[in-house]
Amino acid sequence: MVQHSSSTVPTALSDALLAAVDDNVRAALREDVGDGDITARLIPEHRNAHARVITREPGIFCGRPWVEAVFRELDPHTRLLWHVQDGSALEENQTLFELTGNARVLLTGERTALNFVQTLSGVATLSAHYAAQVAETPVTLLDTRKTLPGLRLAQKYAVRCGGCANHRVGLYDAFLIKENHIAACGGIEAAVSQARRIAPDKPVEVEVETLAQLEEALNANADIVMLDNFDEQALRTAVERNQGRAKLEASGNITDANLTTLAATGVDYISIGALTKHCRALDLSMRLSIEGL
Repeated sequence: MVQHSSSTVPTALSDALLAAVDDNVRAALREDVGDGDITARLIPEHRNAHARVITREPGIFCGRPWVEAVFRELDPHTRLLWHVQDGSALEENQTLFELTGNARVLLTGERTALNFVQTLSGVATLSAHYAAQVAETPVTLLDTRKTLPGLRLAQKYAVRCGGCANHRVGLYDAFLIKENHIAACGGIEAAVSQARRIAPDKPVEVEVETLAQLEEALNANADIVMLDNFDEQALRTAVERNQGRAKLEASGNITDANLTTLAATGVDYISIGALTKHCRALDLSMRLSIEGL
């Protein structure tokens, strides 16, 4: 079981995430390797090598389970030496991990392993950037479902590595009643009542666009109310009217420029689609040396 150095990262991966890691890696290897790495066959079959993976820029590391799964899938005899853990802060030119094993295997797995690490570290780095801005406030920053297809659990794990938290994972673990749901059900109260009948144990969140709709959602006993594109003053008014009856979540057009201001309004949560949607991959490099050459 992978252990982590950052308190923001779970000390053990859930069964669902462990299964997702294996699924992610197998799909990525099928995509990249196909029926064989023809370029790696230029190298003698039994030649061994040593590789060192570095980052060319600072950030927050994430992706160790995916790297381990890549080389476990290709050749379980590959040896990995880790210099960082998920959630670790990185410096420019820092060594992340080392690999020793069959040269063909190291080269075949290079791009798949680095793709996972650079993407997930990018998510973790951006999440840490936002988390640092509200560190002195009680607000919790949440991700959204705006993730790369097939990498939902991976990106949500990376968000936690960066110090933020997860909203619902998918359409199955919580209700989020939006404008079209409200219209189709005939109103907020009807939608919330129906949700309670369908799955009494699931949290019910209602997205509202006005203070009048907020009152409707509160009167319907929603657990969470998402305040969509409310400005600072509207958020303060919403917090005042709420009086702790429900958890309040600010959402929509959250940026560096307004995050700290909105966090100070007293809302419980701020959801930011950019955590997974706008991340930029970390710049990594693998340096290979062939044994005996």
